Amino acid sequence: MTGPSPVDRGKPGSKLHVLSDATGLPMATGISAGNTADGDAMIPPVNAIPPVRSRRGPRRRKPAKLHGDKAYNSRERRRWLRDRGIRPRLARKDIESKERLGRHRWVIERSMAWFTGYRRLTLRYQRRADTFTAFLALAAALVCFKRLQQTN
Repeated sequence: MTGPSPVDRGKPGSKLHVLSDATGLPMATGISAGNTADGDAMIPPVNAIPPVRSRRGPRRRKPAKLHGDKAYNSRERRRWLRDRGIRPRLARKDIESKERLGRHRWVIERSMAWFTGYRRLTLRYQRRADTFTAFLALAAALVCFKRLQQTN
């Protein structure tokens, strides 16, 4: 084997961060550099979540809970979510197994698979982050549109 490991954290590129509802529809998207920690990129998409309307009860500003993997777990992020009225359901390192998290993780994995259907998101061609973010937002809108067409 020559060169550094392909799974090394120092690799170039970008990561997609997608927040979805319980059915997998994307609510907020974001990108970060491939060599940064995932948890640092959690805050902007959570702040960008639009108001959630409920069929019963008062209108909510934020979702009730947020599921995430071990990369998003830290005391500061848990406290930050609680301050906003969101219950953190973040996997804890060396405590929770992958199987337990998998009950909820498949929803976001399916959402990410929908994004891989768009060539511009599979391999990043754009140099500018704002252009790539715009294509990600457009793909999220198309995913929502296609899901709405399926239900009608």
